[in-house]
Amino acid sequence: MLRFAAIGLDHRHIYDLTAGLLAAGAECAGHDPETSDPRVLAGFRKRFPHVPAVTREMLLDDPSIGFIVLAAIPRDRAALAIEAMRRGKDVMVDKPGVTTAEQLAAIESAVRETGRIWSIALGRLTSPAVQVALEVAQSGELGRLVSLTSLAPHRLNRALRPDWFFDRDAYGGIINDIGVHSIDQFLAFANASDATIAASTIGCFGTEPQGFEDFAEIALRSPTMTGTMRLDWFTPDGLPDWGDGRLFLVGTEGTLELRKNLDIEGRAGGDHMFVANKKRTRHQDCSGMPVTYYRDFLDDVRDRTGRMLDGGRVFSVCRLALRCQAEAVRFTP
Repeated sequence: MLRFAAIGLDHRHIYDLTAGLLAAGAECAGHDPETSDPRVLAGFRKRFPHVPAVTREMLLDDPSIGFIVLAAIPRDRAALAIEAMRRGKDVMVDKPGVTTAEQLAAIESAVRETGRIWSIALGRLTSPAVQVALEVAQSGELGRLVSLTSLAPHRLNRALRPDWFFDRDAYGGIINDIGVHSIDQFLAFANASDATIAASTIGCFGTEPQGFEDFAEIALRSPTMTGTMRLDWFTPDGLPDWGDGRLFLVGTEGTLELRKNLDIEGRAGGDHMFVANKKRTRHQDCSGMPVTYYRDFLDDVRDRTGRMLDGGRVFSVCRLALRCQAEAVRFTP
């Protein structure tokens, strides 16, 4: 059985990553109790009471531990991942994996030098609805894809956010932080390793503290299709979920919509897909479809195949997100 350690318990995504790996058959050998947010640590211990607290140094020195899962403060993730790789560990990291171009270059260099695996748990990989939508798109049912539009609203949940959440140097900016999911999603549907930035805009509409990036829009082009992405922190408290994530695909023979979080018509749960083609319309509940990311990652660690690097696309996604962040037109009404 593959063994891993949980390091960097600063973001609640560590819960999902750990749970996914345990369900896929891995064993969590320990967690590093060092954290910037004691509430995250308490939540981890409540969910995984059988996982012992062990110092970071002991976890990294343990030869029986094959990889680490990492959800530290975003600006610290690259350095921790590089340290782990140089000490013989593979890495699964929460998004964003890096916050600067210099960090990304250092990660790429460490992967080449060590031969270790560095994988970001991006939304496309952990969403059953997106996986089904990719299968539909690749089947030809929609014809040739023309356009993708994605909406990624998030709830601020201010009371749950630590100080670093509002520090742009710490989280890397709104596009680099939550927009990286949308960029990765576009490249996957376009079957492209890179894209041209047609437009990138970041807005600060008054969310305290002053200067916090609460809105962004991105427009990308690949050789075959266009993509428009909106992301924000304006999900109202009255919505019964953390956001209303949506994806729209337009093809020459049909259209597809995903409602990732909820169906406003009242059908239970998330991961709803709606398809219209020349013959009919249909709804599919994708929530029961398998998510293979965690199992695939374990196979990579075991077999040394590197599938999770996806031919280097993960680096392209990070590079494109950093460029969109850096080149964005700033809009402060």
